[in-house]
Amino acid sequence: MERSLRAARAATFTYFILNGTLLGMWVVQIPPIEERVGISHAVLGGFLVLLGLGAFLGMQVTGPLADRLSTRVVVPASALLCGATLVLPGLASGPWALGLALLVFGFANGCLDVSMNAHAVQVEKAYGRPVMSAFHATFSVGGVLAALAGAAAAGWSLSPATTLGAAGLIAAVVAVVAARALLPAEAAAPADPAAEDADGAGGSHRAPTRIWLLAVLALLIMLCEGVANDWSVLHLKTILDASESTAAFAYGSFAAAMTVGRLLADRVAARFGPAAVLRYGAGAAAVGIAAVAVSPWVPLALAGWAVFGAGLSGCVPQLFSAAGHAEDGAAGANVSRVAGLGYLGMLAGPAVIGWLTHLVPLNLTFFLPVLCCLVAAATAGVLRTPRTRVPAQS
Repeated sequence: MERSLRAARAATFTYFILNGTLLGMWVVQIPPIEERVGISHAVLGGFLVLLGLGAFLGMQVTGPLADRLSTRVVVPASALLCGATLVLPGLASGPWALGLALLVFGFANGCLDVSMNAHAVQVEKAYGRPVMSAFHATFSVGGVLAALAGAAAAGWSLSPATTLGAAGLIAAVVAVVAARALLPAEAAAPADPAAEDADGAGGSHRAPTRIWLLAVLALLIMLCEGVANDWSVLHLKTILDASESTAAFAYGSFAAAMTVGRLLADRVAARFGPAAVLRYGAGAAAVGIAAVAVSPWVPLALAGWAVFGAGLSGCVPQLFSAAGHAEDGAAGANVSRVAGLGYLGMLAGPAVIGWLTHLVPLNLTFFLPVLCCLVAAATAGVLRTPRTRVPAQS
């Protein structure tokens, strides 16, 4: 059993890396695809919203499906779908075709995102200690692999369709091989008559209020992540007059700190509990982004972005984990709700910041994520419940 559990954990790491790689492969192919299709940056921005909308829809469909069919079936199927649809943006011959391709690829990506997180919850339950944050850390590894693969493909003068098609084919092989190590379906929990009465005979499962509170917190935290993803580099360049090469370190420091923080967050959660990770992590993130907002110096701003990333690093994994542990037999559905609303926050954050720049300077708009972090820190007690506390093993 111990060997099979280790294999299941390794397989879950594989799918997280695979998801990061597939999404990253699309990202590194954006410039040549944009040029070949002949669209402006503004049109591309609209199409990226379609990618996010597709992901949101995929999350909502796949969560309940994973509960019904088991993650052992849905995770590899979602990975195969994600690999198969990756080539579509590379084949698009016009703007409308590209928009449709991104909607379909986004849907597949959302399916893989939720199903692999639901399986990660299952692995965490079997381990009896927090392991979720490490899975999220390895997603970033996939982005690094995609960047290296994209650079190699460019050096070989491969077309986007060839590059994405090859990546999708490799992903399919990896998905099939890793599927053998996934955990079998969990035993179904006894039916709760009270829950059946509340939902109605044969009615759909209603999420508890606590799940929606977790979802709102995910929206706030992932809104902050979206702000860092899209505005950190531009902040250093336009507000602090940093060079392009220096400005790139803004996102680099944020991403590096977040990756390291997620590798360490499981140990912190096991020692102090998930509520502490969210409370003090969000509090530290508020300090970091506030320092960015008021800093007149590049070094201080870089340090602020790093603290922002480190503080946020463990927050989302704790929210996903809590949602997955909240109810027996509903991990997929609950994770899909939390992840879906969080994903909307990640999409909305950069857009809201852009709108606010019409009213105030860019650096002052960062007090919005400060507020989001403070709200998350103040309400972190929602994670304090026996059903989401996973006892640490010696």
